[in-house]
Amino acid sequence: MKPKIILSLVVAVLALIVLLQNTDVVTFHFLFWSKDISQIVLVVLTLALGFALGFILAKFKSGS
Repeated sequence: MKPKIILSLVVAVLALIVLLQNTDVVTFHFLFWSKDISQIVLVVLTLALGFALGFILAKFKSGS
């Protein structure tokens, strides 16, 4: 098996462990707005936003 695939699987399993251990409800504050939200949802949304911004910035940098 290729090292890249093994590393990806290890990172995915570690991410899943982190998500499953953070199931508490937290209060999310943004400017004058606050919302009670599950920490799993907050982590996943933050991760997705980071990937999306990184993808968009990479597209602009490459000039495509």
